[in-house]
Amino acid sequence: MMLQCKSDAISGKALDSEQARFLMDVGDEYLSLLASSADEITREINGIGVDVEQLHNIKKNMCSEDCTFCGQSAFYNTGIDTYELPPADEIVRKAHDAKEQGSESYCLVAAWKEPSPDDFDKVCDIIRRIVREVGISVECSLGFLNNSQAQTLHDIGVRRYNHNLETSRSMFPKICTTHTYDDRLETLHTARKAGLELCTGGIIGMGETRKQRLELALELAKIRPEEVTVNILVPMPGTPLQFQTPLDATESARMFAVLRFLLPHSIIKISGGREKAFEDDGASLLRGGANGIITAGYLTTDGNDPEKDSKMIEKAGLGQ
Repeated sequence: MMLQCKSDAISGKALDSEQARFLMDVGDEYLSLLASSADEITREINGIGVDVEQLHNIKKNMCSEDCTFCGQSAFYNTGIDTYELPPADEIVRKAHDAKEQGSESYCLVAAWKEPSPDDFDKVCDIIRRIVREVGISVECSLGFLNNSQAQTLHDIGVRRYNHNLETSRSMFPKICTTHTYDDRLETLHTARKAGLELCTGGIIGMGETRKQRLELALELAKIRPEEVTVNILVPMPGTPLQFQTPLDATESARMFAVLRFLLPHSIIKISGGREKAFEDDGASLLRGGANGIITAGYLTTDGNDPEKDSKMIEKAGLGQ
């Protein structure tokens, strides 16, 4: 059955929910076969390249939403530092640094529900400078968008828009109450309609079941985003999930492998938490379905030095 699923994925035949459920629930004795099969799909369709991305948190803390995992929510006292939009020169300089350190893309992320007109104009001016002066692929994660904002981002050179679903529909009410799952889907639709590529995914290890992780994977397969980003929860002190039990590494491996079967052509990116969840920094996941990483840090947590990650990729027999 697993070999048939692999053949279907490589040939372009979409897997159905029953096949996906079979893959997610295979016994532990078959996990190495699951990972190697996912790796074969990755190499056959995507080659040996690893997409390396850097983030810049351009507005930190005091977000109006109550997402229980988030250290930047105004609902929780997490003790992290706070800042508004940094000077444009600083952001452009960091984009230069990201490119020199081998990153293929640079993502501007802001902790707000949606950008105000003034903030949106400022971010657009910065994006124009990065496109003109740096020449790196620009991505954004600016919260909810209207049609006009999405079209503007596309027109000024943004390639891809990130807006994570965060978790499955059935789990979402336990994670956030200040907006809905459909609100998030609507922003993805708005971005796609404007011609932007999509990056979406979520966080695993928030107390969801394996069945709910499969539910998220199947939702992502419907969207068919160009990039899927999967974070592994790093519990933030002061948030409702601060004492959440870490997810077993084998469950993370299942998720990445199944996503590859369902989305053979997408970039599947290991995002926050890989350095804490895996002793090999995620190298095994890069040989088990994933083909992208975020380096140099995340929104509120540190990450690996880009040079360390480059060596990890090389040791895994892959390339940037």
